[in-house]
Amino acid sequence: MTGTFDENTYSSPPQKLIVTIALGIFVALLILSSQYGWRQSVLFVIGVLLGITLYKSSFGFASAYRKLILNRDGQGIYAQLLMLSITTILFAPLLSAGKIFGQELGGAIAPVGVSGVIGAFIFGIGMQLGGACGCGTLYTIGSGSYTMIITLITFCLGSFCASISQDLWSGLPQIPPIVLGETIGWKNAVIVQLIVFFFLAIIVGIWTKNSPISPKNINWRDFLHNPWSIFMGGIILGLLNWLTLVISGQPWRITWGFALWMAKIAMFLGWNPSSSKFWDGDPALSSSFLADTTSIMNLGLILGALLAAGLAGKLIPQMAINPSTLLSKAMGGLIMGFGAFAAFGCNIGAFFSGIASTSLHGWLWIIFALLGTFLIIKFTFPQTKLGAIK
Repeated sequence: MTGTFDENTYSSPPQKLIVTIALGIFVALLILSSQYGWRQSVLFVIGVLLGITLYKSSFGFASAYRKLILNRDGQGIYAQLLMLSITTILFAPLLSAGKIFGQELGGAIAPVGVSGVIGAFIFGIGMQLGGACGCGTLYTIGSGSYTMIITLITFCLGSFCASISQDLWSGLPQIPPIVLGETIGWKNAVIVQLIVFFFLAIIVGIWTKNSPISPKNINWRDFLHNPWSIFMGGIILGLLNWLTLVISGQPWRITWGFALWMAKIAMFLGWNPSSSKFWDGDPALSSSFLADTTSIMNLGLILGALLAAGLAGKLIPQMAINPSTLLSKAMGGLIMGFGAFAAFGCNIGAFFSGIASTSLHGWLWIIFALLGTFLIIKFTFPQTKLGAIK
């Protein structure tokens, strides 16, 4: 969905107007978020940078797994392994210290259990049906794929439904969180994970028969105007997740914001939070969404993709909807939302941030998410073309 910068297309009134409006929204949200402290403003900017990075590098999770299975193309997986390697190395000293500049730090950790397995498995199914993962849903909306709004709405609904039905699945068998850094020491945990990443890259190379990263894949001279390589995208995403940890005290996550948005809508429609054990007394329901870390970053991500697409002159609205597309995106979003909440996060909060925090639940998440992805592709869409799935 990215394209080479073209001065002629950028100078056209629609693209110019889009960029102007996006910059106006950026300034307005930056000022409004500053009312809740400088950290919120910085996190909003980080969200914008995440959206720009995802768009410019066409960095996808759902598409990478789909290409691996259908085409034996492992480039997206290599990029993810590079991203995870960098973030693991960057996270370890911070999480080991527990704080930086007086800011308390905590990794993305969660129990290991049946709900996580089921949630990750159905998330893998949902991201192929819905056409994107958690972050992909946001940045494709920002870059003009407005049909993805359907996925976003049902993703929010699925997350909210999982939260109010938590008693039904939270009692499933599980064991306390297992964090390698705390179990075997952070230095050893980093070494173990890097070794695992290395062997996974070898396995992917044998399976796909294509080479991993090479110097020509990363061209920093194209940083401003041309599309970025997916490997450059992986490096920058790792750095931005590290910066998120430093500023907010926790790694990048997405799903919580979706659940909160739907909970606020439900309250407006008359729902009583006291009827839910999960939401009862939660202060986030009575405060502005701009005060919520995940929400402000999610909004920034959408805006960042919008800015990147407008500056590239490639913001072309896509709104074509047919019954099958509508059903697929609606079901995919609903399944992803429920699955992400049950699995303690989506591809960002559970997989990316979880593994970078050396939490075992992150490894469990990707195993079962890939299994769900494999089954839905092989048995439901064996002839489906890749399209623009992110």
